[in-house]
Amino acid sequence: MFPRPIQQASASAQTAYKTMLPIALILWLLPLIAVAIFSIKPATDFTQGNYWGVPGSFELFNNYGQVFFNSDMPRYMLNSVLITVPTVIGAVALSAMAGFALGVYNFRSNIWVFFMFVAGNFVPFQILMVPVRDLTLDLGLYNTKTGLVLFHIAFQTGFCTLFMRNFIRALPFPLIEAARVEGVAEWRIFWFVVLPLMKPALAALAVLIFTFIWNDYFWAIVLTQGPDAQPVTAGITSFNAQYRAAYHLMSAGSIVAALPPVLMFFLMQKHFIAGLTLGAVK
Repeated sequence: MFPRPIQQASASAQTAYKTMLPIALILWLLPLIAVAIFSIKPATDFTQGNYWGVPGSFELFNNYGQVFFNSDMPRYMLNSVLITVPTVIGAVALSAMAGFALGVYNFRSNIWVFFMFVAGNFVPFQILMVPVRDLTLDLGLYNTKTGLVLFHIAFQTGFCTLFMRNFIRALPFPLIEAARVEGVAEWRIFWFVVLPLMKPALAALAVLIFTFIWNDYFWAIVLTQGPDAQPVTAGITSFNAQYRAAYHLMSAGSIVAALPPVLMFFLMQKHFIAGLTLGAVK
């Protein structure tokens, strides 16, 4: 039913595995490697068709200097921070409370409310483009960071609640019952008993949502325009002119835009793995 560990395979199979693994890894990383190489090439290399050859000149400092000092990239990065951080806080906070209510209390509509949260995850987000855009226009939230934050919180809360509810259901319920016997208020049970136990799940969910929102491109171009509110994923396209594209600057900007999620993952790696694997083995 499950694949046999490679250590139990024949010597020839182990040799083939060790040979193919680095090749598969390089192929998987090839787009990222290409972007990193393009980011240090001069613009003339692209006009001359030198896409994969040795760079005509080493333009690392020049390209990245233009990205940081001669463009709106710092402003786009700040917009991404002001959009992503409130979204992560809002979605995680709301889902923690909703997950606690759905995971602890057995009221009549529990399963139907939970079903609504789950069903929202199956709606293709592309079909929401027109109504959501019209709604932001009617509310005066189009091309604002606030509108993008509110939409992301509303859209991500369904998945986050599903994650939190299932996590809370796996917690030892006698702890909650013991607190109730002692006369502890429900909000104090949530804050002092359940929430500390949810730290691994909160960290894992924060990393996931941070990555989802930071890398979002579709809603960034649907609900915002220009450097006043657009995040960095949409702002990278500002390096395109009417008749030519500055691929070297777009590549440098892409590398800069990819660094925060990578840094976030490595900083929270231990908590992220613990949150995903907690409860997998009893």
